[in-house]
Amino acid sequence: MVTFNLYTALITIAMLAPIIGSITLFSILAFEREIDFLTHENQRIHLEKELKESEYLQLNQQIHPHFLFNTINLVLGLARLQKTEQLIKVLEHLSLFLKFKYQLREQLIPFSQELDYTKHYLTIQQIRLGERLTITYDVGTKDHDILIPPYLLQTLTENAFKHSLEKKVGQVELVIRFTTDETNAYLEVIDNGIGEIPANFDIDSSSGHGLRNIQSRFSLLFGKDASVQLDQIQDGGVKAIVIWPIKR
Repeated sequence: MVTFNLYTALITIAMLAPIIGSITLFSILAFEREIDFLTHENQRIHLEKELKESEYLQLNQQIHPHFLFNTINLVLGLARLQKTEQLIKVLEHLSLFLKFKYQLREQLIPFSQELDYTKHYLTIQQIRLGERLTITYDVGTKDHDILIPPYLLQTLTENAFKHSLEKKVGQVELVIRFTTDETNAYLEVIDNGIGEIPANFDIDSSSGHGLRNIQSRFSLLFGKDASVQLDQIQDGGVKAIVIWPIKR
């Protein structure tokens, strides 16, 4: 026999069942939409990351050393003069320089690795200019594990030779300085050449692609937390300064 209380419970269940079913259905649909949204968002982030990596690698490959032409002329000159020892040394460093450049795919490398790579370039320049060139390394012995965009130091030194030092007659000097504080790394490349920074100089609109390349790579890697600037030295020469957040 159906009691009044049981009858009431059955009526209540019958009335609530469609409502509960609708709420459950809407919850399932909302959950599925959320899953679809997260899936698409994850795909978008992944594609943006791949695009940035592709753009970054393309920027890396845009760095074509100006000194290659000078190096070829140097090799020809040493060959004509039969300076075999110097010729072999130039070719060894050129080979190591190119091997590093075209095999590297990392977005960031330790400063020590970038410094070693740049020294191949500077050794060739030292042979080219002989006793006219003095190179000073003020880089200390600590923090060489800090990560740096590859070719950054080499590009700055190449710019110093191309736009300033190679135009000067007499003694030329290059100083490479690397320092850090609690949050940032500072790299300076200082020359005593005759390079001049135009008034209202803007890296983004500069004619040389080297600094713009660094600026573009910094933007992709660090956003607004990194900077590139050029300062005119009063007694002659140019100081290039780059600042970026410390990563190890």
